Amino acid sequence: MVKPQIEMREGHVKRRLFAAMTLMVLLSGCMVGPDYRRPPVTAPDVFRGSPTPAPDAQSIADLKWFEVFSDEQLQELIRTALVQNYDLRDAIARVDAARANLGITQADQYPNFGVGADVTSVEQSRQGQFTIPSGTSRQRTFGTVFLDLFTFEIDIWGRLRCASESACAQLLATDWNRKAVTTTLVSDVATAYFNLLELDMELAIAKDTLATRGESLRLIKVQQQGGVATLLDVRQGEQLVYSAAESIPNTERQIEQTENQISLLLGSNPGPVTRSRLLTEQQPPPEVPAGLTSSLLERRPDIQAAEQILIAANANIGVAKAAYFPQITLTGEFGYQSTALANLFSGSRRLWTFVPQLTYPIFDAGRIRSGVERAEAEQRSALAQYEKAIQTGFRDVSDALVQYQKVREIRAQRELLVTSLQDRKRLAYMRYKGGVDTLLNALDADRDLFNAELSLAQIRLSELLSLVQLYKALGGGWQQ
Repeated sequence: MVKPQIEMREGHVKRRLFAAMTLMVLLSGCMVGPDYRRPPVTAPDVFRGSPTPAPDAQSIADLKWFEVFSDEQLQELIRTALVQNYDLRDAIARVDAARANLGITQADQYPNFGVGADVTSVEQSRQGQFTIPSGTSRQRTFGTVFLDLFTFEIDIWGRLRCASESACAQLLATDWNRKAVTTTLVSDVATAYFNLLELDMELAIAKDTLATRGESLRLIKVQQQGGVATLLDVRQGEQLVYSAAESIPNTERQIEQTENQISLLLGSNPGPVTRSRLLTEQQPPPEVPAGLTSSLLERRPDIQAAEQILIAANANIGVAKAAYFPQITLTGEFGYQSTALANLFSGSRRLWTFVPQLTYPIFDAGRIRSGVERAEAEQRSALAQYEKAIQTGFRDVSDALVQYQKVREIRAQRELLVTSLQDRKRLAYMRYKGGVDTLLNALDADRDLFNAELSLAQIRLSELLSLVQLYKALGGGWQQ
């Protein structure tokens, strides 16, 4: 009669366990946190500063970075940076850490299984609390082998699922941050490379100007010996030579420092950087369409990351509110136990336990309420950051469009100015050599041309940099 009763009790326990698991499945849909809905965004019809009055679905940001920057050496530098850059490697490691954290959080939604065993040897004293008769062994060995069938929290109120949703959003935010680092890295490498080309152009202009002024000074000295030129003319010629010579080491210093900056972006030791094209040979795309304003929300990594942080903060409200409700945990074990290790698996040595546990907060001095209020405040903060990221994106694009358009207009006028000053210098020196004009006018024309040529080089740099900034502002550069 004992064995059927034991089997009946075991069957009753199994039925209760099955009922508990069924209840868990049926109630798993209950959630106490708010559902996430993307906040409404009032986007402008077109980007301010866009050259086209109507929006175009195409955008320069949809191009890959190697389609925008055609310089072969620049492409090689960017490829190297995408592999070796320290900031990008750190961002990738953070993504891996967020992915592992998501795995840890999701694991709490499933039962935990384990196996354990222990062997205990005890030797009792004959003069202890209990008298041990002579001839009886004082040593006892206890053995236990058990299987943790499960340790499981029934997620009735959705606390664990909200925590997993938050961890998933944090993983996506971290990955979008990685893409933002990639976009910034592409922009930084291109900016530094174009700066380097502009400095090369400044150095070439300074050297050519120095050579021209040196020849002019030689002629002035010859004329002084013939009594045509004065000592004042010589000093004025020397002034121009020395000012051109002074700019050369300063430009060379900036070149080496810019090369060191590029080396750091590439994750390598400071060293020279190879160039393949001159600044004047860099050809920006003929058209730079901005595209639809609504596409900016989907393309800019910082906006996407801000939204994922908002999603995580919204899910954390559910985690905080779930603390108001009971927490139900199921624990079950099965195994064998015996005072004689040799007989551990023989006879009636089985043991099992099933422990449903309910925990319900009664008084916590406002801890749970404060936790909910903190989660809601963090959600409002994330919402403000998300809305700010959107408006910042629209402003960045507008600023870059205005910069690109206006700089192109300035560059066209500056080219006309340089052409005019080149002709002025030629005519001024012809008149001076012909004796119909003073040296002062020739030197002024030379000085003005030198400054205008340097300014034109800087304007050409600004045009390329405005293209880089526009490409970055539109969210381009992270695409594989």
